[in-house]
Amino acid sequence: MASRYFDFRLALGIPLLLMALLLAFDPSPVDFALARLFYEPGQGFIGRSSFWLEDILHDRAKQALILLGVLAIAGFALSLLPTRFRAWRRQLGYLVLALGLSTSVVTPLKTLTGMHCPWSLSEFGGQELFTPLLAERAPTSNPGRCWPGGHASAGFSLLALFFVLRDCRPRAARIALVVALTLGALFSLGRMLQGAHFLSHNLWTLLIDWTICLLTYRGLLYRAPAEQPLGNPLEWGEACR
Repeated sequence: MASRYFDFRLALGIPLLLMALLLAFDPSPVDFALARLFYEPGQGFIGRSSFWLEDILHDRAKQALILLGVLAIAGFALSLLPTRFRAWRRQLGYLVLALGLSTSVVTPLKTLTGMHCPWSLSEFGGQELFTPLLAERAPTSNPGRCWPGGHASAGFSLLALFFVLRDCRPRAARIALVVALTLGALFSLGRMLQGAHFLSHNLWTLLIDWTICLLTYRGLLYRAPAEQPLGNPLEWGEACR
């Protein structure tokens, strides 16, 4: 079954343009202005000790998304057997790969960039000096681990659900897109209130996750309208009929 038309040049071009702009123009003035709204001198960030932000929106939400990933893996494993999940084999395989790449890329990037969290900076009661993303880091015994946003990535990784559904369930795909963007934005705001990330950290996370999900969709699921799939239709998306 052919896919619905998708303009990959636009869908990839806009994120790449935004990435270029974030590199060309230092977003730190906006980052610091927003962070100061959430910071009380002498007390710290207003959400640092919040039960709802830390225990519910961070810990429990992350556990729920881990469970979703486990279910996706289990579903893909079942699709390899002669079960009704076989019809969704390619979609489930895509979901496992896109979710995995979107979340697993965070830790290596954190280690590579060494960016500090707002709560670690001297401007917000910490001891570290701020340096822009591409600048050389100031000498420190405690390198940062705050770019990109790990928790934001957990939310934005659900963009994969949009691509899984867009060819066969367009309305559900739009709902999934709204849910992914809303959860990612909510997780981002929660961590900003706690002083864990700047706005630009989370914006980068969105752009990275979208790009990963998009390119993975192009490689695994998308079938140009003029093309005809080969092989067993159960393996190529009978569920989309």
